[in-house]
Amino acid sequence: MSTLTGHEERERLVQPGSGKTHVLTIGLEDYYHGATFNRLIPRGHWHRFEPRLERSTQATLALLDEYGIKATFFALGWVADKMPELIREVVARGHDLASKGYYHRHIRDFSRGEFREDLARAREALERAGGRRIVGYRVAQLGLSPVDLWALDVLAEEGYEFDSSLRPTFRAYESEPWRRFVHRHEFAGRTLWEFPVSSASILGWHVPIAGANYFRQFPHALVQRGVRGWDREYPHPFVMYFHTWELDPEQPRITAAPMYARVRQYRNLDRMGLILRHYFERYRFTSIASYLGLATAEALVPAQHEAARQSASRSSGESHLPEYAGRTSGPTALDGGESGFDPAVDTSAAGHGGSRTLVSVVVPCYNEELILPYLANTLAGVEVALAARYEFRFVLVDDGSHDGTWAAMQRLFGDRPNFTMVRHPHNKGVAAGVMTGIQHATTEIVCSIDCDCTYDPRELAKMVPMLAPGVDVVTASPYHPNGRVLNVPGWRLFLSKGVTQLYRLVLHQKLCTYTACFRVYRRSAVIDIPLERTGFIGVTELLGRLDLAGSRIAEYPTTLEVRILGRSKMRILRTIIGHLVLLQRLAWLRMTAPAPHPRPVPRVGTPATATAGVGEVVDGTS
Repeated sequence: MSTLTGHEERERLVQPGSGKTHVLTIGLEDYYHGATFNRLIPRGHWHRFEPRLERSTQATLALLDEYGIKATFFALGWVADKMPELIREVVARGHDLASKGYYHRHIRDFSRGEFREDLARAREALERAGGRRIVGYRVAQLGLSPVDLWALDVLAEEGYEFDSSLRPTFRAYESEPWRRFVHRHEFAGRTLWEFPVSSASILGWHVPIAGANYFRQFPHALVQRGVRGWDREYPHPFVMYFHTWELDPEQPRITAAPMYARVRQYRNLDRMGLILRHYFERYRFTSIASYLGLATAEALVPAQHEAARQSASRSSGESHLPEYAGRTSGPTALDGGESGFDPAVDTSAAGHGGSRTLVSVVVPCYNEELILPYLANTLAGVEVALAARYEFRFVLVDDGSHDGTWAAMQRLFGDRPNFTMVRHPHNKGVAAGVMTGIQHATTEIVCSIDCDCTYDPRELAKMVPMLAPGVDVVTASPYHPNGRVLNVPGWRLFLSKGVTQLYRLVLHQKLCTYTACFRVYRRSAVIDIPLERTGFIGVTELLGRLDLAGSRIAEYPTTLEVRILGRSKMRILRTIIGHLVLLQRLAWLRMTAPAPHPRPVPRVGTPATATAGVGEVVDGTS
């Protein structure tokens, strides 16, 4: 590791512009990739979001072309695998391509060995897509603190030429002030150029002013002054950066994020283009490789380049949807003798030799224009992940929306033969939407899911087999001991669990969750159920009436996540009152109605995971 003083290090720098030419770096990533939403959006859900990276990158490239600027693009290996043509476009426009790791991960998520593996995986993906040698790196999340400098040693060992991961903030590098500027890091006989993100010195404290969020949050006049001071005082380049998504002010809003995260992500997005133009008009910028005079942009040898192009082409043709590991064994078709099978309703996959089970999925939608692209990508993932077992038919119900929901449905699903769209003339409520969907379904197995996908629909792979002979409903249960709840407010959990305890007193079957919309129904068992309530309360009423009628209900423990996009339509006070009224009604029905006739008990030998009886909770994994 280099131990030179700041003055000695400065003498060793490559200084083509003597402080007049600065460095521009850009994070090539989409709005849902970054650290702001890591807690809310797992990488396994990235495929659900509307991809906007191409449009934001094209806007970035156009802006750079306007000013004749070449920059260093730090890209994720994941992006290279999913959008290799975009990576090739960046390279073709003459920009430097570098790595930001495969996924968007903090350096402290890695051991040394895991870090090496991630470096190799990302480098391979980027070289395959871009046909260029990858010798630059930036850590994806936050920056390198003094205790993380081992990563620079690994980068040097792996043959990287430069890095831009340091963010000297406050007094983090007080004992090594030269780390605030471009310097050489030496380890095991190898050299790595480090380009720290630039900062202003205020009363001995280092405050980042290098772009991105700092440009959008700090007073512009203060940042301008800091940049002018750097350009005037230091021979070192000012290392500036931003992200492609910052030139996309119309990106979807992640409403589940806390206030500080939404401010960090969205504040002044509409001004970012003007802010960047201010600096592009006043200063000269270039890429890191050009600044250092490195021959890192040269193409791979012809044989390597052709192999990379072919591999990238294959990758772009493959589905980017994650494989679902939750497939289970067990019955996948209904037994016509004991299940109430309706011969008029199709239950086998025509054209597939009956090898796949036909399943209808009902999705009620009310004012969900903004979330429908997320739904479309999620359902596409379900079809791919479960294709070996199930053939899906989807019924989308526009419940009297007064935004652009119906038009968005037509645009996203109108040309797909396995989608049926139904429209209520006015809003009736989520339960009415579910019942309308069930009425329009053409299969005996009918599932209902929420439009916002707060439950993972791929869990249907485990829930559908539980609809065994004698079971009429399989309901999701996040409040089961083996279930989970992620990022849902505590007050909501308190109310939901309190209501659950009251329903356990009134109904026969002692479930852990009565309110989930995510369910699998036997169509013939629910098609004629009369509902007095058609909104959120009606979802619970439907389960309660089935319970009182003697239906067998299986409960599947699963995970409930907070709604990511848009706002919930539920009115809390109205919902609480509605549950109390429904509890009174169900208690009266239980006291006055004749004893229900239980359905036949499943035959001996039926798999245990598919034979929940009355009041029985089926164990499972979340």
